[in-house]
Amino acid sequence: MIRILFVCHGNICRSPMAEMICKYLVKEEKRENEFIIQSAGVSSEEDGNDIYPPAKNVLRRNNIPYTYHRAHRITDSEFNSSDYVIALDFSNYRRLKSRFGENNKILMLLGNKEVSDPWYSGDFDTAFDDIYKGCKAFLDKIK
Repeated sequence: MIRILFVCHGNICRSPMAEMICKYLVKEEKRENEFIIQSAGVSSEEDGNDIYPPAKNVLRRNNIPYTYHRAHRITDSEFNSSDYVIALDFSNYRRLKSRFGENNKILMLLGNKEVSDPWYSGDFDTAFDDIYKGCKAFLDKIK
């Protein structure tokens, strides 16, 4: 079983979008039984909140199913049990490294590029496109 944890700031936009997109992609490949895919934030400020409505809208428009989500800050247990902890931007990446130390399981979804935060930009379509491409490339890499 491969455990993937996507991480953004508050766990209401980018990381749950990545979680739902990645779940969709592995299901399309009939490999959903090989993965546990989840998401978390580096911050606790959105704890308990569902996916931000504009993020749900972009998932719906792109036919990506989603479920109720409860935002939370990454736990030590989640980190330790994950094979891959995938940050969506450099700030999240640095915060993960600061909290958990240098660890090869901490990666950036887009390599040396960030997924811009649609909470600030309002551009959920570009964030979706970047996350979708990043998830496809990541899954191809670990096949």
